Amino acid sequence: MVLDSKRSQVDFALTPVAKRLINVNPNTLSWIGLILALVSGVLMYLSYDTHILLIVGAIVVIVSGYFDAIDGKVAKLSGKASRKGDYLDHVFDRYADVFMIGGVAISAWCNPYLGMLALVGVLLTSYMGTQAQAVGAPRLYAGLLGRADRVVLSTLFPIIQYAACALGYGLIEIGGFSISWMEIMIAYFAIVGNLTAVQRVIITWRNMSKEE
Repeated sequence: MVLDSKRSQVDFALTPVAKRLINVNPNTLSWIGLILALVSGVLMYLSYDTHILLIVGAIVVIVSGYFDAIDGKVAKLSGKASRKGDYLDHVFDRYADVFMIGGVAISAWCNPYLGMLALVGVLLTSYMGTQAQAVGAPRLYAGLLGRADRVVLSTLFPIIQYAACALGYGLIEIGGFSISWMEIMIAYFAIVGNLTAVQRVIITWRNMSKEE
């Protein structure tokens, strides 16, 4: 999944709303997205005992992601795009990742050590993308797991977990071990996130070597 490269294909869902919000400060939209990300993390943390919160949390995740996408569109249409706004957006994105994934990582759904690896992978993936830009290379979105992918998976897996629990298959038995669907998502973030970070290091290194 590399949904970050498909951003232009969702303009149809962003532009009409962005035009209606053209008088709203883009930073306000960024704040709303961040607060919703925090709320989603809390809901995911509490969802082990109250499964319906999985569905509520999934809805909040996708709405948060929508606000994260629309703030930049509003900024461009209103002529308010700036380096400060772009910087703030990157900062909020990292906090949003920590809130959304961290809520699952420290919950009863997941092994906390696996959750820690997932957070490391996600944060390093984003860092390697912006670090490429910092050393003079283009901003890097390449890789197996981008932010858009994380938002989509963080929406789908809670729904899958809820349905599995309703059917009596909330936990999967593998070789004597039990694993939840939410834990599968976190394991994917841990493995693929770190692989993506390494992949971005290699791509940036090769691009820099071509310039020498």
